[in-house]
Amino acid sequence: MALEVDEKDLKAAGAEQLGDGRRGLRIRGWEIASHKGFILNSSTLQQWEQKLQTSHLPEMVFGDSSLVLKHIKSGTKIHFNAFDALTGWKHEALPPVEVPAAAKWKFRSKPSQQVILDYDYTFTTPYCGSETIELESEKNGSDKISETSSSLCWEDCKEQIDVVSLASKEPILFYDEVVLYEDELADNGVSLLTVKVRVMPSCWFLLLRFWLRVDGVLMRLRDTRVHCIFGDSGNPVILRESCWREATFQSTSAKGYPSDSAAYSDPSNISQRLPVILHKTQKLRVHGN
Repeated sequence: MALEVDEKDLKAAGAEQLGDGRRGLRIRGWEIASHKGFILNSSTLQQWEQKLQTSHLPEMVFGDSSLVLKHIKSGTKIHFNAFDALTGWKHEALPPVEVPAAAKWKFRSKPSQQVILDYDYTFTTPYCGSETIELESEKNGSDKISETSSSLCWEDCKEQIDVVSLASKEPILFYDEVVLYEDELADNGVSLLTVKVRVMPSCWFLLLRFWLRVDGVLMRLRDTRVHCIFGDSGNPVILRESCWREATFQSTSAKGYPSDSAAYSDPSNISQRLPVILHKTQKLRVHGN
């Protein structure tokens, strides 16, 4: 989705677009950038398989695609990429979703092959994003060394993301949606991981969404929403809300909802029908001074 941004809106918000051909902008001490790359080629795919110790990866892995949000003064960097998400899939190692014999047949690349679904072929991930602290220190005059560590301190909290403020009529200064990986489960459904971001004059908001539909069997939705209100102190507070939902087709049908997979093409329309399995909200205080 292309978004036409009014230069007057950018200037009024004290924001500027990134240069060097990068998509994104700088605003209120943050640098926010998205990148969309190609599907992994076969040689890179093999390297990933070796690193992840697997012979199974999604049909379409956008290995160079990313979303990066960095708070310059504190070095706080929150970013999203396919490799870390698949690392989460490999570590969680959920048992494979059971499918009927007819569906198993469709998973075969050749009719003569026996298919043993002994791994999580849905590529479900607990991934909520990656994080580092990048600090630049001067050495030998103007040379800068970047030091990284993974020590962001998220605290559990009872606060919730202010949905009302997100619905305000503020201009959207930047928007993008980045697909990290996708698999059509041999025409038996969909497994899709995406991250969307939008930046307004007062805040930024993102949604990382894993959506799974195994036709006739299971639907699974794992959403991570992250909201940062800039504020005036220069020390923004970030809220991160994770909500995982899941239901079988049998259970939704028993409640009177359609049993046809075609009725569940858009997770946004049916998310409230899926029972909540896990919900938590966390807070991150960013100290930039």
